[in-house]
Amino acid sequence: MTDQIADLLTRIRNAVAVGKYEITLPSSKMKEVVLSILKNEGFIAEIKPFTKKNNQRFIKITVSPAKPPMHIKQISKPGQRIYTKSKEIPRPLRGFGLVIISTSQGMLTGREAYKKGLGGELICEVW
Repeated sequence: MTDQIADLLTRIRNAVAVGKYEITLPSSKMKEVVLSILKNEGFIAEIKPFTKKNNQRFIKITVSPAKPPMHIKQISKPGQRIYTKSKEIPRPLRGFGLVIISTSQGMLTGREAYKKGLGGELICEVW
C-alpha cells in the first residue's frame, strides 16, 4: 500500500456510510497521529493498539456515534503535494470544520498551526 492516509480516511468514510463504528487497520506512526487529532476533536471515541501473532501492529478504532465525520477528504496526495502558508490555511465550513496540517513541529490542526504561525503540507479536511 503506497498511500496510508488515503486508506485510513477511506476506511473511516466507508464505515460511517454503512453504520459500522469499529474499524481495525494496520498501524503506522502517521496514522496514529492523525487518529489522535481526530480523537481530540471528538470524531473518534477510542483508539486501541494491539499486536497480532506475526508481530504485526494494528489499531482498533471506534468512531464516535454522537459526532461521526460527515465529510473526510484527502487534500495532499503522493502525486501532488499541496502546501500552504500560515496566513492561507483553509477554514472548512467557516471554522466549524477541521484541517490537518503536517508542519515542522509535527501534525497540527489548522487552528493550532495558525496560532503558532506555521504553514506546511495540507493532509486532509474533516467535518
